[in-house]
Amino acid sequence: MYRTTIWVFCVLCLMGACKKEKEVPTAIANQVVELEVLRFDKEFADTNPENLSVIKERYPYFFPPQYSDSTWIAKIQDTLQIEIRQAVDSAFADLNDEQKEITLLFKHIAYYFPAYTIPTIVTLTTDVDYENRIILTDTLLLIGLDNYLGKDHRFYGGIDRYISKGLDKQYLESDIVSAFSKKVISYPRDRSFLAQMIYYGKELYLKDLLLTWQTDAQKIGYDEEEFSWALANEEQIWRYFIERELLYSTDLKLGPRFLDPAPFSKFRLELDNESPGRLGRYMGWQIVRAFMDKTDIPAQELWNLPAETIFKEANYKPKK
Repeated sequence: MYRTTIWVFCVLCLMGACKKEKEVPTAIANQVVELEVLRFDKEFADTNPENLSVIKERYPYFFPPQYSDSTWIAKIQDTLQIEIRQAVDSAFADLNDEQKEITLLFKHIAYYFPAYTIPTIVTLTTDVDYENRIILTDTLLLIGLDNYLGKDHRFYGGIDRYISKGLDKQYLESDIVSAFSKKVISYPRDRSFLAQMIYYGKELYLKDLLLTWQTDAQKIGYDEEEFSWALANEEQIWRYFIERELLYSTDLKLGPRFLDPAPFSKFRLELDNESPGRLGRYMGWQIVRAFMDKTDIPAQELWNLPAETIFKEANYKPKK
């Protein structure tokens, strides 16, 4: 009985939290955003040799001139390609839900970056090229839908688990913001671990602004258990970085240990296998959040601020 009561209470709290997270300030909700979404994946699947020229004219950037028409006809008829397209059709019969979320994202972008031109969105399949699942150019946002079929999809069987768990549609908007951040935040010339931490912290703070309805776990690409671990061990992580004088180190090995996607972070301690990867990014995020909480600068000024300025003025203290 006690467990049932607790469970019901937790569910009610989560429902309340979700409702709160979906609330959007009027100034953002009133932004006028009209998305053009083109389903190249569906159009290509319906193409035949007779009308191939039509789709080539419509999407010239997908058809390099060095490839003959026979290449594309073979791809249309390839059994593996047909399976991929069928899987995408099953998961994304329409994009109504995703389009609502992406529209909400671009309303936020329009509010914070009014000069930004909203790109045309084109969906496609990429042979599960998860490293290029989102490509953002000046005019196009390319979304490889076959990279968002869910972590347990059979197409991902040969992919490391720490990667495949991110191949889920719940992370789609977060991946778009990661691509957008490259246009807003310059990678630091400073090679220190601290500068790189804060670079990723800025990216995650950008997600705080643009993905207000999503959980922190979704923003960083963790599951809830991984995020809870990071939250519970924040003080110990920070102490480790400080005691080993890592902040101003330019050791190239720190990236793979604490910043790059990985199955776990590498403290070289027994707790490694319990930890999620990219904890350096998580810590950079907390520093940037602390800085923004303590200052009244507009968010637009954050992106070009030096890491050292952010770190000193943040006076970051980890949660205990």
